[in-house]
Amino acid sequence: MSTPTIAIVGRPNVGKSAIFNRMVGRRIAIVHDQPGVTRDRLCAPARITDYAALLVDTGGIGSSLDDGFAARVQQEADIAMAAADYILFVCDCRDHLTPIDRSIAAQLHKSSVPVLLVLNKADTEKQELTLGEFTALGFDDYVFTSAAHGRGFPELAAKLNAALKALGATPKAAELAPDADPEEEAEREEVGANAPVRVAIVGRPNAGKSSLINAILNDRRTIVSDIAGTTRDAIDIPYRRGEQDYMLIDTAGMRPRSKRDSSVEVFSAMRSEKAIRRSDICLLVIDMAAGVTQQDRRIGSAIAKENKPCIIVVNKFDLYCPEAPAAARREAVSEHIRENLFFLNYAPLAIVSAKEGSGLNHIFRAIERVREGARTMPGTGELNRLLQRAMEQNPPGQSRTLHKRLKLYYATTALNERYSTIPVPTYVLFVNDKRLLSDSYAQYLRNTIRARINGGDGIPIVLSPRSRVRDSK
Repeated sequence: MSTPTIAIVGRPNVGKSAIFNRMVGRRIAIVHDQPGVTRDRLCAPARITDYAALLVDTGGIGSSLDDGFAARVQQEADIAMAAADYILFVCDCRDHLTPIDRSIAAQLHKSSVPVLLVLNKADTEKQELTLGEFTALGFDDYVFTSAAHGRGFPELAAKLNAALKALGATPKAAELAPDADPEEEAEREEVGANAPVRVAIVGRPNAGKSSLINAILNDRRTIVSDIAGTTRDAIDIPYRRGEQDYMLIDTAGMRPRSKRDSSVEVFSAMRSEKAIRRSDICLLVIDMAAGVTQQDRRIGSAIAKENKPCIIVVNKFDLYCPEAPAAARREAVSEHIRENLFFLNYAPLAIVSAKEGSGLNHIFRAIERVREGARTMPGTGELNRLLQRAMEQNPPGQSRTLHKRLKLYYATTALNERYSTIPVPTYVLFVNDKRLLSDSYAQYLRNTIRARINGGDGIPIVLSPRSRVRDSK
């Protein structure tokens, strides 16, 4: 069978996201005392089980959020439960039963999907005395847990293993080493030949990131709203297009630090920044109806700083000068983007309208071109001839402070293909003194290398100068 899905459901603030994070071995979902922080379905492989399973975290059911998302959160949870093979119904054992708990239980009893009652926040054995009250929910199978302290999770894993085995799940390969950091291992997980391409969709609030993903999936997979900040977690969404697998990472809109008005929003921005680091390629979504803003430039700078492959997705093209001829509009868009995001001059453009579902093929064709370009690099001999010729044609100037010129002794290429499906090569330059490599001359060398790489758009050219101490004799 396909990989079983385990849905985590419950009312707000009972610890669903904390349980999710502990079960997947990574801090994916934002954990906060504020009810309603999780709004979308979050998906990740379960790590605490011996059998392969996909874990789904959901928004709190029955919440009375003051931002208008309660109905959509309920809908997202309904979808998760309908698609689940097994359900974890989480309650807070420190609280008394609530009408919302009883309502969720009644809804679950109408389903044929097996349910395990998880009584969370049982930090001590004393709190397990509340069991009698929760038997009124009508579930025979239960487990006490403390997501904050890890209490009860071995028992939870044992119950899940039994359930997954009965469902015909596939046994997993060897687990992580006991002393390994699961989150660090997950971020640096080695990629195989058929690994999915991790695509981070980033941008400022309301640029259309979630709408773009929904258009790609042809499904209202993430909550879409005109209210900025709808998406709070970085959501990993498996996607297959043709013969290629992708992992789409939907992220929260990144507002300027001065405008982040809550700790949740700060955590969301941190998740987005982390999504950039763990991605293979970034899609920077620009709201062309508004044009490039200062925040767009900040996010673009973060991508460039991490030396990530990038595609600039120009969204809402249908709203940009709609009366003008298409060719003229495209030319104006390209000029505007290149002028304002000059530091991402290596990133190709994909002009789309998520609302109309147009231009989506351009994105994936661009991703494939970037992947091909990553495999096209000069060999060591050619690289040295290329750079030496460039330095002869345009010699570096003499430093006014060091009173000498840059000399290149040798150049080579370092490429780590273990952790990315789109590895970015680092060009290591052994020079007399790396302080002599000015920013302008480094850019000249980058342009020289880029001109050699046919189809190398989307890949940053990373130079790593190393000072080489030569024998004075």
